[in-house]
Amino acid sequence: MSTRQSRRSFVSHAAAGFSTLLAPRLAHAQSSPKQTQPEHAVNEPVGIEVNARPIPFFEPRDRSRVRFGQLAYRSGLVLTSPHRGFGGLSGFRFLDDKGERFLALSDQGTWFTGQIRYADGRMTGLDDVEAAPMLNSEGRPITEKRLWYDTESLARDGSLVYVGLERVNQIMRFDFARGGTRARGEVIASPSAIRKLPVNKGLEALVFVPKGQPLAGTLIALSERGLDADGNLVAFLIGGPSPGQFAVRRTEKFDISDAVLLSSGELLILERKFSWFTGIDIRIRALQLKSIAPGALVDGPELFRADLGHEVDNMEGIDAHVTADGETVLTMVSDDNFSLLQRTLLLQFTLVE
Repeated sequence: MSTRQSRRSFVSHAAAGFSTLLAPRLAHAQSSPKQTQPEHAVNEPVGIEVNARPIPFFEPRDRSRVRFGQLAYRSGLVLTSPHRGFGGLSGFRFLDDKGERFLALSDQGTWFTGQIRYADGRMTGLDDVEAAPMLNSEGRPITEKRLWYDTESLARDGSLVYVGLERVNQIMRFDFARGGTRARGEVIASPSAIRKLPVNKGLEALVFVPKGQPLAGTLIALSERGLDADGNLVAFLIGGPSPGQFAVRRTEKFDISDAVLLSSGELLILERKFSWFTGIDIRIRALQLKSIAPGALVDGPELFRADLGHEVDNMEGIDAHVTADGETVLTMVSDDNFSLLQRTLLLQFTLVE
């Protein structure tokens, strides 16, 4: 069996936080009242070593190809670490405008901070990586409360950071001006319909709308596969000028895994689907923020699509930054589910016309 066939088979089998791998963990948690933390949670802040191996080509079968839909491949890294808490990356946001300092989270209640190192515009590694437990209002790791660990979504409003917990379908807010990753979180008020979302297909993407954009001051919350009566993906507008519920048209059985808002007013949604026959498919669609309103059904064109013939895994996080040359760069990260059969990937693309 070839390396690529082997990886395709393995990743298909392991596929991303989809219920296959998580169901046993959830069942164990539900049947074991003594369990207080998921297996890979960290208990205190610690600096960790993260190694990076470059991915020179996004499509190994055609190494000359750079353009993929409306994205052009820039660079990529396979990330590994001897620290058992590293992995499961489910959310990713830059902390600066240069695309260097980042904040990420794992689905086991862990913060990761660090800096991307570049050479000639290509990512070459990570520096100063630290892992820290996500804290509740009492200053204790949130993982001490059973099922309060499936941290899947991440949004920023300046120093305020919002995190969505999929198992309990709640949203926490952290003020990083009060200690960064040592900040204590508080649960914020959210629509009751959020807590009715499927246990393992609930809050998967959060985006905060800044000043100068339609819906400024709104926290947009998108479900992974919470479906309305018409089979479309349920989403919410929390706070802001027009709170309410809307829907994103679901096509080809894709589920939402993250989203990012561009300064142009486009809301890019990162989506994935899994099949036992074809493995993982990834795509990005562009929605117009101005079209989103309570009761609306929104849709938009596909910008990008990839499958296991490309260097992808379970892509769960996306963010954007603009270079000094004015290029919009999209960064995606994958959740390896702490599985030896999967990889933590960091990929960057330029958005082209």
